[in-house]
Amino acid sequence: MKYYLVAGEASGDLHGANLMKAIKAEDESADFRYYGGDKMQAEGGELKKHYSEMAFMGFTEVLLNIRTIFKNMKACKADVLAYHPDVLILIDFPGFNLKIAEFAKANGLKVCYYISPKVWAWNQKRVLKIKRIVDKLFCILPFEVDFYKTWGMEVDYVGNPLLDEIAQFVPDLDFRSKYQLDKDIIALLPGSRKQEIERLLPDMLSVTADFPEQQFVVAAAPSFEEAYYRQFINAANVTLVFGQTYQLLHVAKAAVVASGTATLETALFHVPQVVVYRGGAISVAIARMLVKIRFISLVNLIMDRKVVTELIQEDCNTLQISTNLKNLLEGAERGQMLQDYAELSGKMGTAGASERTAKLIMRFLKGL
Repeated sequence: MKYYLVAGEASGDLHGANLMKAIKAEDESADFRYYGGDKMQAEGGELKKHYSEMAFMGFTEVLLNIRTIFKNMKACKADVLAYHPDVLILIDFPGFNLKIAEFAKANGLKVCYYISPKVWAWNQKRVLKIKRIVDKLFCILPFEVDFYKTWGMEVDYVGNPLLDEIAQFVPDLDFRSKYQLDKDIIALLPGSRKQEIERLLPDMLSVTADFPEQQFVVAAAPSFEEAYYRQFINAANVTLVFGQTYQLLHVAKAAVVASGTATLETALFHVPQVVVYRGGAISVAIARMLVKIRFISLVNLIMDRKVVTELIQEDCNTLQISTNLKNLLEGAERGQMLQDYAELSGKMGTAGASERTAKLIMRFLKGL
C-alpha cells in the first residue's frame, strides 16, 4: 500500500521514522512519500520536503513566515493528491497538519493522525473539527483518552514513542572520559530551534559561576555548528556535546531544560530538572490569553500537579534558576522529584508505541 506521512519538526521525523519501520514489518511492500527529515529518509521512500524548511515557533514567528507556510501547504496538498495514498498519516505539527487533513478528507482520502494535536490546551472546540476530518486518532499522553471522551470521540492511547527510544538506548561507558567529565554533571537542554537557543541558553549559562564544583554540559543540536554555540559560552566549566542527549541524561545529576518533549525525556531518565521557557513578548501575551492549562511542562501535565518547577518569561533568570538547581542537587526536593518520576513512569506504560500504531493503522485499512 501507499503511505503519505507529514512531519514538520525534528521530533516528528524521529517518530515518523519509527512508525515507518513498524509499518514495513506489517506491510513488506509499503511505499512511502513524506514531508520529514533525515531519519525518515533513512527508512526509504521519497522525501518531498525537509522539516528544516517548515518549523516556525510562536505566533509572531508564524506571522513573519506566513507566505512560506502557505507555499509549503499548497505544495503538500498538490503532492498528496498526485500520489493519492491509501492513507495519509499526519504526525503532530497541528497548525499545518489539520489543514492538510481537512483537504485530504474533502478529497476522499483516509486520514490517520499520530500524536494528537494538543487541543486540550486551548480552543477545545477544535475537537469537533478533528472528529469530522480525522478517521483514526492515536494519542501518546495518557490523559488525552478521557479528554476526547468528554467530547464524544473515541481515540487510542498507544503509549509514548519516547519509551521506544529510551528502551533502545545503549549507554556509552566511555562517554565521561571521552569528554573529560570528572565532576557531577548539570545538563543544559536549550532546545533545537534557533529562537529557543538564543532566548534560553544565555539564561542557562548565567548560573555557571554559582556551581564551581559541577560540570555543565550543553546538549547541542547537530544542525548547528560548534562556533554558533561558542558565542554564548564564556565559562571554563561548560562542555558541548552534539547529538548525544540521551548519553548526557544518563550521566547527569540535574538538568535545566527548555519546555517541550525534553522535559519528559529528562524525567524518564530520572534526572531532577528545572524547566524554563522564554518566548517573544507578543507571542507569550497571546498565549496567556488563549491557553487554558495550569502547566507548560509535560511532566506536570501528565501528573496533573506540580512535580517540576517551571520558570516562565521574567521568572527565567539567574537567581531563580540557580536557587532551584541547588535544591535539586541534594536534599528532600531531589528525593521527592525522583519519587514522582517513578509514579510518572508507571502512568506512561511500556514501549511499543510505533508497533501498536502500525497494527491499528493496518486494522483500519483492512476494515477490521
